[in-house]
Amino acid sequence: MILDMPKLQSPFIRKVIDGEYIVTPEIDPEYRWVFDEPAVKCIEKLDGTNVSILIEKGEVTQIYNRKNKISFWGGSPIVQCLLNSSEKKWLNFPDGQYFGEALGDKIQGNQLGLRERLWMPYELAEIKLMYTSFYKHERTFDNWSDWFKDYLFSLMAEKYATDKEKKVFAEGVVFYHPDGIRMAKLRRDMFGWYSGDRHNDGYTKIAS
Repeated sequence: MILDMPKLQSPFIRKVIDGEYIVTPEIDPEYRWVFDEPAVKCIEKLDGTNVSILIEKGEVTQIYNRKNKISFWGGSPIVQCLLNSSEKKWLNFPDGQYFGEALGDKIQGNQLGLRERLWMPYELAEIKLMYTSFYKHERTFDNWSDWFKDYLFSLMAEKYATDKEKKVFAEGVVFYHPDGIRMAKLRRDMFGWYSGDRHNDGYTKIAS
């Protein structure tokens, strides 16, 4: 059975304030582990398209955008992402379904300025895109707000962008519990200071 990537939630309670659905300093009790568990991983959240692949007998046999099947021959840029990542040996997994983000030209505006289309599997992101500085500071709302506002630069862009010297803000981070099951997310656009377009996240603004 083909699975879909579960929707991740913020470890902070979100409320509508001044017409914007944003995070507050209040911690969601269900995600207390993000703050208390020493071995939590903090990984860059990529602003791409969620894509999963099915590997059978060592070969990619199916490609899905969420639960929509992608044809190998339909001209989708997602296929080129997988081909380029295959050359980097990023698709060498045992049989099963694997999730990741398709990124690059003609995908979400290529926000990171990548020089080629790539599919970054989450298993590899946990290694290549982990913020080690996360462990050096107290896990508080104010600390993370300052970090996200001024210093949360994309590790993916540093490694694979056309202009590696250009600082590009990451979309946010994903927190991984060491049990390998629980996850949470936090994006820059969830904070009240953010001034750009925000993700909808199911919240519909009501005109006053």
